[in-house]
Amino acid sequence: MTDIPTLETERLILRAPDMGDFEPFAAFYASDRAKYVGGPLNREGSWRMLAMEIGHWTLAGFGRWIVDVKGGAKTAGLVGLFAPEGWPEPEIGWDLFAGHEGRGYATEAALAARAYAYDVLGWQTAISLVKPGNQASARVAERMGARPDGDFAHERHGTVHIWRHPGPGSSTEGGMEAYA
Repeated sequence: MTDIPTLETERLILRAPDMGDFEPFAAFYASDRAKYVGGPLNREGSWRMLAMEIGHWTLAGFGRWIVDVKGGAKTAGLVGLFAPEGWPEPEIGWDLFAGHEGRGYATEAALAARAYAYDVLGWQTAISLVKPGNQASARVAERMGARPDGDFAHERHGTVHIWRHPGPGSSTEGGMEAYA
C-alpha cells in the first residue's frame, strides 16, 4: 500500500480516503450533485468508486484526498490528482459534498493538490476536465489560473472541456509552502 501524505491548508486537511468515508461518499454519489462525475450511483456503485479512489493511490502513486474542514472534522469532499486509463493527461479534480459549496474549499484544496503535483511529483503540466454545464467547476478552474484548452471525447463521460493549468514556477503557482 502506498503511503498517502496528509496535506494541510489554512482551513482544510486533505487526508487518505478510507471506509469510514463511505456514508458521505455514498450520499454524494446518490445525489444529483454527482451528475457531472459519473453519478448518480447506488450504494454498490458508490462503494466501487470509493475502492477505485483508494486503489488509484496504489496503482499510480498519487490520487485524490478526502477533504475535511479543520475544527469540525466535517467531510467536505474529494479533491486531488487523477489519471486513470482513458484520461488524456493527469488531472486535478474536485468533488464537493452538499453544503460545502461557495466557501472556496474546492479552490483551496485543489491549489494544495496542484502544488503537491508540481513540487513533490515533478509534474510539468496538469489539466482539469469539466463537463459542459458545470459552471461551478469551470469557475474553480478559472480561479486557479487554468484556461480552456479544447475538448476531450471520453467513451463513458462524453465530451468534456479541458482546462489547462499554469505550469510550475508560474506567477499563479505558489508552491507547497503557500498551502502548508
